[in-house]
Amino acid sequence: MGPLIVAVVVVVVVVGALVLAYNGLVKRRNRTQEAWSQIDVELKRRHDLIPNLVETVKGYAAHERGTFEAVTNARAAAVSAGASGDPAKIGPAENMLTQSLRSLFAVAENYPQLKAADNFRDLQEQLTATEDKIEFARRYYNTSVRDYNIAVQSFPRNMLAGMFGFRVGEFFQADDADREVPQVSFGTDTSAVAPPPASPGGAPTAPPTAPPTAQPPGPPGF
Repeated sequence: MGPLIVAVVVVVVVVGALVLAYNGLVKRRNRTQEAWSQIDVELKRRHDLIPNLVETVKGYAAHERGTFEAVTNARAAAVSAGASGDPAKIGPAENMLTQSLRSLFAVAENYPQLKAADNFRDLQEQLTATEDKIEFARRYYNTSVRDYNIAVQSFPRNMLAGMFGFRVGEFFQADDADREVPQVSFGTDTSAVAPPPASPGGAPTAPPTAPPTAQPPGPPGF
């Protein structure tokens, strides 16, 4: 009876260990999926803010058509990438959208009245808050993916992972420079911004688009 009892105990221990390992994989996978859902919510909020932002700037700088088209196209690409649910595709698309927003805010620097408009300030503040939330969610998601991938690739869990279809997760990568939140200075001193010169006929001519102003290094934001 002794060997039989030992064998039964060994089987129970092994089965228990396998159950714990499987449940651990499920827990980490669900945590990763929950973390991604938080990113997805904030990205959609970001996409919803952009059309209103473009229309607001367009009301003061209608001739900046190339910038508006770039932002609109980048937003469409980001929305399309988001529909795939693949972080490897979403990251680059969101980076391009951030770059186009930089150009849009650079245009806004030439229009003091635009920067002082309440609706523009409100949209910029909402966008900044959304970028901060995206960055926080991205960090949490990548940490969850790291822990999940370690579990999936570690022995003996990797055998269970292969048997039950647990796959390695994708990190949500973005370059630090691309993740930096686009900023606009709302300082009261607008003397450095000259009004557009008047044409011989008396109508103001369009000011040249200024290059994006350099921003001091800060915490990365997507």
